[in-house]
Amino acid sequence: MFRIHVEQIIGKDIETVFEAISDHARYDRFPGVGKSLLIEEGRDEKNGTGALRIIGAGRLELTERITKFERPNRMHYRIEQSSPFSVQHTKGEIVLMPEGEQTRVTWISEGHVQVPLLGRVMDRLAERSFSKAFRSLLRAIERL
Repeated sequence: MFRIHVEQIIGKDIETVFEAISDHARYDRFPGVGKSLLIEEGRDEKNGTGALRIIGAGRLELTERITKFERPNRMHYRIEQSSPFSVQHTKGEIVLMPEGEQTRVTWISEGHVQVPLLGRVMDRLAERSFSKAFRSLLRAIERL
């Protein structure tokens, strides 16, 4: 099982950070993201609860559903499909808290890479690579 927990303070106000994190169709502006599509709009907001997005980085492609959307503090998501390997995703959660003019972002993702015999190794690789990717995305938001 992989468990990713990234916490970072960004020197931007909470509304700016939340908008950047929740704007799925523009993730391709972040380092390493080559594909970013909003496939289905959310029920109450375009990027809100129910929205379906595809995020691609290299050969990895994730189809994610937004399961909770509470502007500007919280967004939960679930990976519904992935390739080239399957991921059983049990938790995807991004929480934002204002700290003066800055924003504390806590990003948690948990699950299991489903590859026979190599699942545990792949989980460890996923922890490292996704942690690095989440941090990179947050640094890019700070530079916007």
